[in-house]
Amino acid sequence: MALALRSVPQRLRRGAVELSRRRRAVVGAAVDDARRRTEQIRRRLAPITDTVTGAGWLAGVLALVLLVAGPLLRWPELVAAGAFLAFALLIAIGFVVGRQPLVARLDLARERVVVGERANGYLMVTNPTQRRTRALSVEFPVGTGRAVFDLPPLDPGAVHEELFAIPTARRAVLDVGPVVAVRADPLALLRRERELNELDQLYVHPQTLRVDGSAAGLVRDLEGRTVPKVSDNDVSFHALRGYVAGDDRRHIHWKSSAKTGALMVRQFEETRRSHLLTMVSSRLEDYASDDEFELAISVAGSLGTQALADGQQLTAASSHGSLPAGGLQRFLDGLSGLSYDWRARRLVEVTRRWGHDELSASVMVLCVGAGVSITDLRQARRQLPVDTRVIAMRCLVGAEPSVRWLGDLAVATVGRLDELGVAVRRVSA
Repeated sequence: MALALRSVPQRLRRGAVELSRRRRAVVGAAVDDARRRTEQIRRRLAPITDTVTGAGWLAGVLALVLLVAGPLLRWPELVAAGAFLAFALLIAIGFVVGRQPLVARLDLARERVVVGERANGYLMVTNPTQRRTRALSVEFPVGTGRAVFDLPPLDPGAVHEELFAIPTARRAVLDVGPVVAVRADPLALLRRERELNELDQLYVHPQTLRVDGSAAGLVRDLEGRTVPKVSDNDVSFHALRGYVAGDDRRHIHWKSSAKTGALMVRQFEETRRSHLLTMVSSRLEDYASDDEFELAISVAGSLGTQALADGQQLTAASSHGSLPAGGLQRFLDGLSGLSYDWRARRLVEVTRRWGHDELSASVMVLCVGAGVSITDLRQARRQLPVDTRVIAMRCLVGAEPSVRWLGDLAVATVGRLDELGVAVRRVSA
């Protein structure tokens, strides 16, 4: 009875977390849909909306209201205030009109770093004209943030240099740039930008570690291992059968045919080379926290990195589709940009819709969070080939490492990335 009472708050907390994550997914999908529907309108209004700031819109609306309300209320002070705001907007136009003849160069020390590593950059702004430029601000986006530098007046041919550091606390694909020269009035009513260079990108790769005895190594078959599937064309001989029209004559066994008086052809057992599939669920509701999602990506990245280092074939996927896995750099770049998919389907539906490339894997590792139940994992396993080894990695931050066997499905729990090696050794034992 006491145990049941203690579990009630836990169920309530779990239900509250699930409700919060589901609400976040619904809101995210609605915002994305609204952006898609208003994309054309926003593009047409961009010359105005990109120039007038929030303060400018407020000043314009107030000026209009005061100029209309003043005469109606016979209050000359309101008219004067409205005229002042309108005059301020007219004066602001003079600050943003004009050319910005500058050339910028933005260099990153490294275009790819691991979470937590230092990322540095170098900015050089040059005045290529024959006249002195006035002081202004130079800005460029860094992911969701923005770097701002005050540029002093530059003489003809002068160069201004800046060194900067980029925070890499979380995995991401950061858009660095383009560098823009900004002209604005002192009251920040209007703001005009001019791009000085092109966009660059910084890939912040997830944390990975070397896994001894990786999941790809669970299939120890450098020359291929046989599976209980009969094939008409392979290297592992299985049996003889009667010739059927259309069979390859190269597989006719002439000695047996001579003994039986009928054409006999060879049958083979299908062989498979080591082929690892790493799948990361990108469904928001499948995780109790963002840290679980990051741990799942690090687990998939570690296993995939080890498979590529061992020369194994790798396929990577998420809930919304395939991820690049043609090489180590492309694989980690794909994981760097992986985010929640608001319309992602449940794990069972994802595995049911997998194509030939995914289903041809000899080992599948499903990286999920606390939102995926054991029942979901069982149902997902039923959608996969019976001759494929399936391992579910439940990434629960802070949990004790463990391994459960549900028939031919191995369910490993990982609480920290450095516990991945222990989980792999237990699964391969």
